[in-house]
Amino acid sequence: MTDSVVSDPSDSPADSRAARSRVPFSLLDLAQVGPGETVAQSLAHSLRMAQFADRTGYRRIWYAEHHNMPAIASAAPAVLVAHMAAHTSRIRLGAGGVMLPNHSPLAIAEQFGTLAELHPGRIDLGLGRAPGGDQATFTALRRTPAAAENFPGDVVELQRYFAGSSVHGVVATPGAGTGVPLYILGSSLFGAQLAAALGLPYAFASHFAPQALERAVELYVRDFRPAPLPDGGQTEPYVMAAATVIADDDADRAYEQLRSAKLQRIKFLFNRGRHLSDADAAALLDGPQGAQVDEMLRLAAVGTPDDVLGRLDRFAERIGADELILAPLAGDREVWFGTVEKLAPSV
Repeated sequence: MTDSVVSDPSDSPADSRAARSRVPFSLLDLAQVGPGETVAQSLAHSLRMAQFADRTGYRRIWYAEHHNMPAIASAAPAVLVAHMAAHTSRIRLGAGGVMLPNHSPLAIAEQFGTLAELHPGRIDLGLGRAPGGDQATFTALRRTPAAAENFPGDVVELQRYFAGSSVHGVVATPGAGTGVPLYILGSSLFGAQLAAALGLPYAFASHFAPQALERAVELYVRDFRPAPLPDGGQTEPYVMAAATVIADDDADRAYEQLRSAKLQRIKFLFNRGRHLSDADAAALLDGPQGAQVDEMLRLAAVGTPDDVLGRLDRFAERIGADELILAPLAGDREVWFGTVEKLAPSV
């Protein structure tokens, strides 16, 4: 699954922009804390993005649970969803995702059930089984890595709470009867298998782990088992894929932002308990560590807006995606927000 980040010469601006009407665009917001920013400033940027996306046709925004990461402020997705929902009117909001092994299904059912009661028809719940942090995070959360083994059962338990069933003698209040839609997140075949078995939508984390994307989507569609819907119908396969994006009218500037993002990822992945300087990170970027980061971002769509739109169109068509979740990566806030503006479904 290879594709150059350089646009196809046959792409025209009209063709690229037409792609926006074919595959819905959504956003993934990690509430990144940029250099020199406070958490409060980061969250203010997230609100600005949510309000813009609400006006310009993006389908949904998801917030991903991460812990013990100073550059990411999305540790509490339910709180972010509540704040953003209170300041928007149309766009769907949710977790992309809640790392379910970190929590009891009842607590999540109550949190997102409350959100669904406050903002009916606008709340999503994406679920992952990764820890969203390190071993210290598990200890601080009073959990163990073994909790991930219960993930399939925990998902089913959540479904029962939202359907209004009593589980362990407990009914989720709020939560019961809200039918909050669930999405299975994954970067391997496990999530695809579980989503297919439960008849749920599947979202693949191709923005940082593209290796198993094609195989996972193929397995999901092949093995999908329809689940009953309240209206008497049945669910159908629904494929969502995340895509890292950096769009700027100056393509060189966009690629500079990609390189800066790779350097930051090198520092995060390979610091080995010591502070890596920019020079240290640049040296690693030219070695095996850089090759690993290059692979993580192999599917990044970078360049002018028309370059990026053309690439996203081809990406969605190639894997049969029903929806793309865009993850703006630029560290420069002007380029970061500009990416969201320039790729907006309607302006």
